[in-house]
Amino acid sequence: MRRFSADYLERTREGMWADGRAALADLDLADRRRILDVGCGTGELTRVLAAEVPVDATVMGVDADTDLLDAARELDEGEPDPIPYLAGDATRLPFPDDAFDLVVCQALLINLPEPCAAVREFARVSSELVAAVEPNNAEVGVASTVDAEERLEQEAREAYLAGVDTDVALGDRVRRQFAAAGLEDVSVRRYHHEKRVEPPYSSAAMEAAARKASGAGLADHRRELEAWLSAEEYADLRRRWRAMGRDVVDEMQTGEYERVEVVPFDVTVGRVPER
Repeated sequence: MRRFSADYLERTREGMWADGRAALADLDLADRRRILDVGCGTGELTRVLAAEVPVDATVMGVDADTDLLDAARELDEGEPDPIPYLAGDATRLPFPDDAFDLVVCQALLINLPEPCAAVREFARVSSELVAAVEPNNAEVGVASTVDAEERLEQEAREAYLAGVDTDVALGDRVRRQFAAAGLEDVSVRRYHHEKRVEPPYSSAAMEAAARKASGAGLADHRRELEAWLSAEEYADLRRRWRAMGRDVVDEMQTGEYERVEVVPFDVTVGRVPER
């Protein structure tokens, strides 16, 4: 399973559910009483679920990375009813059969070598619903006032998709995983997560620009890129990426920079058959 830092998750999931909670309609959150978020990371989706379910419902998060769980607990500090977070493997969950009435994950299956094994485990510990919120990273769209940014983003994305060792463009094909796990009445809703950068720039946007200019943003995925690109090709991409980043910083200084990134997510929901 691929792992990520808390900072990376914060950057990539910022504002994810600010205006997209309608995409969770098929989870029937108003009727849920016991919910598990698998691969919860720092708890972004877990907290959304906790805010949407009845006050007497229980929401838990589980993740294999204890550092991410520590970050999730820190974010929940001071809450009157903090969410319980537990360590656990998505393919060997530490819960009995039918322990929850909804088991859900976000951007987890795309990072697993055998996503169907996790879906089967979700179905084991759920008595009613299983849901997955997964992106199609092959269909990400970027528009920018810096001419080179859109072109370089596409070039880097194509190399990343070719070099990564899991299916990060799973998207609506999660339906097949659900069918293979025996789930029924499968539905899919598409949600487009839009990330917009425009003046006045947030501190997070300025940090992202600085990471482009230093090459740090590209280096987040160096292992996957170098699995497809030669050392010379990666070095050339990094050189052009850093030059693009400097142009982004320059446009920010004059207040001209604008960028829109749209990531398509598919919310797949299936029902556990009667046992």
